[in-house]
Parts: sequence; C-alpha cells; structure tokens
Amino acid sequence: MLVNMKKMTKDAADNNRIIPAFNVFGYEDAKLVIEVAEELNVPAILMTNRDATEFMDVIYYGVLYGKMASLSSTEVCVHLDHGKSKEEIAKAIQAGYSSVMYDGSALPIEENIKISKNISEFCKACDVSFEVEVGCVAYSNPNIPVIERLTEVEDVVAMCEEAYVDCVAIAVGNVHRMEEQIAIIDFERLEQIRSACPVPLVIHGASGIPDDQVDKMKAYGIGKMNIGTAVRMAFGNTLREFAQENPDVFDRIQLVKRPMEEMRKVIEEKYKRLGWK
Repeated sequence: MLVNMKKMTKDAADNNRIIPAFNVFGYEDAKLVIEVAEELNVPAILMTNRDATEFMDVIYYGVLYGKMASLSSTEVCVHLDHGKSKEEIAKAIQAGYSSVMYDGSALPIEENIKISKNISEFCKACDVSFEVEVGCVAYSNPNIPVIERLTEVEDVVAMCEEAYVDCVAIAVGNVHRMEEQIAIIDFERLEQIRSACPVPLVIHGASGIPDDQVDKMKAYGIGKMNIGTAVRMAFGNTLREFAQENPDVFDRIQLVKRPMEEMRKVIEEKYKRLGWK
C-alpha cells in the first residue's frame, strides 16, 4: 500500500532499526526493493534522486511507483530526494509522491528554515511527509561543487521549531556517492543532535559507511538511511561483466537478469544490516 514515511521512520528509530531508502531508476530496481520488503514483511522506501529526475519526468515515475506501491502487500513510501524548489516538490506531490525532501543545505540556515517552513505547510495539508537537510553532506566526486558543512545542534533545533518537519537529514561525516566504505562518523556530534531533535534523523550517503559504524548508528534515533551507490555498482559492474562475457546477447531482458540478482543481494544485505530480519 502507498503510505508516507512519518510512522515508519518513527517506529524504526524508536526500535533501534533504520529503514534503508533506495534510490531507484525504474521498474527493475523498484520491483526488487518491494519484493524484498514483502518477503521480510517490512516497509519500503523508493526514492527518486536528481539524476533520475533529469533523465525522466517525475510524472512518469509517480505513475509507475505509485501503482507498484498501491498493489504491494507491505507499506511502500514513494519519496522525492533532494528537491530544490517549491515548484519541483509541488509537481512531485501532484504526480503522486507520498513523501518529499527539500534540500536547502547550500543556503544560510535562516533562508533554509524560511523556505522549508513554507513548503512544510502545504506538505502537511496534503498528508505528505517532509524531510529537510540541516548542514550540508559532501560528495565524493570533486566535480560536484558542494562544500561539506557539519550539522550544528542549534540549527536543527531552530528548524524543528519553525517548520513542520517529519525527519532531518544531517551531516556527521557521511558522504554522498562513496564507492568504498571509508566514511568516519562523528558519534559525539550525532549523539548531541539525537538528544536535541524531536523527529527521526536521516543519513545520506550510507553506502560509504563501514558496517561496524552502521551497526552502532542504529541506537542513535535514525529513521532512514539513503542507499544508492551500492545498488548502482552492483547493477553496473555485473551488467558490464555479463555483456563482455556474452557479446552476442542484445535483448534488454536477458541483459538485466544477472544484474538484478546482484542488486537483490545488496538490498537484502542492507535490510538485514539495518536491523530487519
């Protein structure tokens, strides 16, 4: 069934579990996330990131993922990741997204709060869950001009006092698009934020966090971890290997079968790592 993520992230954070939210790029990976969630009888979050929205309009993703969610036997949230404007977020909501994120992380905190408050009001009216980012999570790719700014406790408090937010994405050493698990999490900062924040936290860039740190983070009020690179690497690397081994195969369905098997393994592992057995 299609739901927003308010209840699922709160329940997860309250029970020392974290929902893995997967960046998906179409039918194949969305299907696998839902299937794994149904098998484990756990909730699922399908996310559309900026790469995906630049490739295809959210109108089409909304129809596809919304129908898949509505026919699922488990709770499925369809979430817009890193929305950059009120107009973009409104378009996603009109397309059927049940959850959105506004990314004002590059702005001064006062401006981030002002815009977030405005967006949060119509999200609340539409019963759509709303995520914001406080601080700024870096990217491992030096060609992406984002400067890391670790999250300050007072900024999180100010955001939650002013805007109707359901979860807050934070920067505590996590990095977007890391291909190796080498991030170093600032647990002292994370604990301070957790103690002051009234809503579940969100960690972006989870693919780059070592397993032992992920295990520890389950006790820090985190409701959602965003995962994209790990699944994309499983797909892309396996597709490349299969194509090289089978140069005469050109049928798309045949080409994606083995990559889908490898993506499923990653999705299952992430659920189990985050406390869902």
